[in-house]
Amino acid sequence: MSDTIERVKCLIIGSGPAGYTAAIYASRANMFPVLYQGMQPGGQLTTTNDVENFPGYPDGITGPEMMIELQKQAQRFGTDVRDGWITKVDFTGPVHKVWVNETTEIHADTIIISTGASAKYLGLESEQKYLNLGGGVSACAVCDGFFYRNQEVVIVGAGDSACEEAHYLSKLCKKVTMLVRRDVFRASVIMENRVRNTENIEILFNTETEEVLGDGQVVTGVRVKNNLTGATHDIPATGFFVAIGHKPNTDIFKGWLDMDETGYIINKPGTAHTNVPGVFVSGDAADHVYRQAITAAGTGCMAALDAERYLAAVESEHTVAS
Repeated sequence: MSDTIERVKCLIIGSGPAGYTAAIYASRANMFPVLYQGMQPGGQLTTTNDVENFPGYPDGITGPEMMIELQKQAQRFGTDVRDGWITKVDFTGPVHKVWVNETTEIHADTIIISTGASAKYLGLESEQKYLNLGGGVSACAVCDGFFYRNQEVVIVGAGDSACEEAHYLSKLCKKVTMLVRRDVFRASVIMENRVRNTENIEILFNTETEEVLGDGQVVTGVRVKNNLTGATHDIPATGFFVAIGHKPNTDIFKGWLDMDETGYIINKPGTAHTNVPGVFVSGDAADHVYRQAITAAGTGCMAALDAERYLAAVESEHTVAS
């Protein structure tokens, strides 16, 4: 524990599109934000090779390049961007206490949480290889499906999100093969019927992924196994989509903030407010529906504006009281 305590007006936890957008707005409002980048500086977009659906980039941009530009923009207005991650919080009082890397103690008048969520993967060595290469493995059909127009792809998953992403891919791709580990869907009946009734979606039940095949650079197919018979076969594909869920990066806030059963922080409808006054949430830490860079950026703006108004109200109360 450090001997000195740093006091800040606005602390932003996380550095994806939500965090940096919040920083831009907070900086311009003279809130002098301090932003900690966290375990994955730049967030999920740093694992995305091409971003073509964010307004303002007619020729597209890579995820890492986009995050560098957002960071520069936030710093241009005075954001103090720091390495490190928050390891402990204490929201018992009007001043919010956090600890960085288990040592540095910071007291913040307002906190904006932009810690995002992490996609769940199967954990196969071959899957991670082509994910890191940007060669055909993705956890976001809406983000990356466009790159597989008129091609054949494979998607893993059995819930509503998997069905929704498979149906989305079916509009772009020549064929979508859907791998379901059990003999039934976990999805709602309406979503299950939607994929069953889509002509170019083939559903393989009791089927698991053994290996993502490739030429060393890009995906060329998927080796699958029937978990009842043990039989294996290869499916030609240029894209492998994983839709088995996301985990919000919010464990550190459990016990302090209201969350749903999965761990997504619950915000007050139409705002970025959490149940703790002065603590706000933006991006995928609260959004389990859209999970897009542009929506994350929008909620980052909302969080900064809400934080600014909160500070103004608190300062006004102090002025009246004095």
